[in-house]
Amino acid sequence: RKITAKKVSRTAYKKERTKNSSYAGNSQLHWIWPVKGRVIQYYKPGSGKKGIDISAAKGSLIKAAEAGKVVYSGHGLVGYGEMVIIKHNEKFLSAYAHNQILLVYEGQIIKKGQNIARLGRSGTDRYKLHFEIRKNGTPVNPVNYLPH
Repeated sequence: RKITAKKVSRTAYKKERTKNSSYAGNSQLHWIWPVKGRVIQYYKPGSGKKGIDISAAKGSLIKAAEAGKVVYSGHGLVGYGEMVIIKHNEKFLSAYAHNQILLVYEGQIIKKGQNIARLGRSGTDRYKLHFEIRKNGTPVNPVNYLPH
């Protein structure tokens, strides 16, 4: 069963969440780029840039950079628009912001490369994905983890 709608019924959500509650994650992570595009803003934590911005066409499919469990899927975090956060293991999270539509829900287990959203701009000046990797809660430079 594949769920592609932005909203999922409470019954389906609870059923999936219960089924997937035992996710432990992998200790070895091998990241992939979440979208094909051009990096237009690099990681600069001193300037408030906690990740990278990747420019791509409106509606481009955003892929999970690694397997994990969706711990957030929504638009409640100010400045990030429609956003997905994936927990990969006890140390690493990744965040995908400024999406047009979300294709996953909280509690869902996803595979590396699985479609999780469609690129949007949610209040920004252009269509782009804001992508962050956090290690132990602290932002790190995603370019250091992504393949070159």
